[in-house]
Amino acid sequence: MQDVIAILDDRLANAGDTLPVAGHMEQEGYQLGEHDFTLPDGLDYDLMLTNAGEGILATGIVRGHVVGTCDRCLERAEFDLAAEVDEYYLFHAPSQTDSLGEDEDDVDFSLVGDDHTIDLTEALVSAVLMDTPFVVLCREDCKGLCPICGENLNERDCGHAAQIEEERLSSSPFAALRNLKLDD
Repeated sequence: MQDVIAILDDRLANAGDTLPVAGHMEQEGYQLGEHDFTLPDGLDYDLMLTNAGEGILATGIVRGHVVGTCDRCLERAEFDLAAEVDEYYLFHAPSQTDSLGEDEDDVDFSLVGDDHTIDLTEALVSAVLMDTPFVVLCREDCKGLCPICGENLNERDCGHAAQIEEERLSSSPFAALRNLKLDD
């Protein structure tokens, strides 16, 4: 994985100063849970660094084309990703005597390096992970695999649909009600 380092210079010297940062990150892929994803074209990012007084706020978008495996039919699944980046880099670590308000207990931040740089890599990768769908599908209406013969139902109807439906209905706790006759 290629590190993305931003050098902080005089353009971010005062509170309120901003600096646009855009570029390309060569990232071959990533893992999320049991899923492996590839990024054939890497990731592109477009960020704005803002001096927020006590640190640098990095906000923007990271984009990429993602290739994975469909959860239903196990075929190739592709999607485009546009994830929001929002990371805070403090100039100095807060001391233990600094009082954090109730809302600030879980504030997420990193530190600006002693060499006046910030490593944006983790923020970019975290944004991609957060925007990756939990269920990956090759298409929205994917029919999946037949549980009886394993046929990809997107390609061919294997004829087991009636058998599957009958098994589903017969295993229902309300199956006995199917034959109930309600006569007046």
